[in-house]
Amino acid sequence: MTIAPDHATLRGLRGLVMDMDGVLYRGNEPVPGLVEFFAFLEGAGIRYLLLTNNSTTLPSGYVQKLSAMGVTVPKASILTSGLVIKRYLQEHYPAGTRLYGVCMEPLQQLLLDGTGYVWDDEHPQVVISSGDFAVTYDKLRRACLAIRAGADWVATNTDKTLPTEEGLIPGAGALVACLETATDQHPIALGKPEVPMMEQALELLGLGAGETAMIGDRLDTDILGGINAKMRTVMVLTGVSTREEAETGPIAPDLIYADLPALMAAMRAVQ
Repeated sequence: MTIAPDHATLRGLRGLVMDMDGVLYRGNEPVPGLVEFFAFLEGAGIRYLLLTNNSTTLPSGYVQKLSAMGVTVPKASILTSGLVIKRYLQEHYPAGTRLYGVCMEPLQQLLLDGTGYVWDDEHPQVVISSGDFAVTYDKLRRACLAIRAGADWVATNTDKTLPTEEGLIPGAGALVACLETATDQHPIALGKPEVPMMEQALELLGLGAGETAMIGDRLDTDILGGINAKMRTVMVLTGVSTREEAETGPIAPDLIYADLPALMAAMRAVQ
């Protein structure tokens, strides 16, 4: 593993795939240097795609969130695990398929919009699980009964925690763990670090893996996802994983930087 300040890995980059939670902001608090970093990317002509396992908000919501922090991004530059799961469902299930989910209204809206799918609280054919800040026992009960009755189970991601300005809070993976315990089943997970999400990100970016780096704060999702997709990997220390974990654990990023200003300085140094 190469630790900054050896920046050679950054040479020749044409694009970045960037996580959002813990990389661009924590909760509603932007990380230091956020506005300047996007201005740098724009000036350097470096393409970017923002990639998040958090499906509690629609892409338009993330556009608004970043706008409130002083950064303007097009909706097409945002790929959520919700969009990945929608594509997966459309590739595997016909219109009329009955869905139910332990999820929030924006993901339900996304999955029903233009697909012909039907939301069914009683007899779904597919159960969706995601982050849900309004989760209830009744939601978990319905999902459990459906999975035990033979419904397929698809999860947006298995992140155990979610970084916020207050600290780490339960993520979608905490709800997955609950359902796994109650059903003795495991979902098909589609978010980072799974290859389908990473390949879709590169497809949208219009670049090959060798031209692109994955920027993330979490080893088991962002960095492992970049490794799985054969991208260069860069970890920033503004989110979940620590330098010690990166230097001693089994998942090793190519480079580690304290924050976006440090990464920006390194990228400028190799231009």
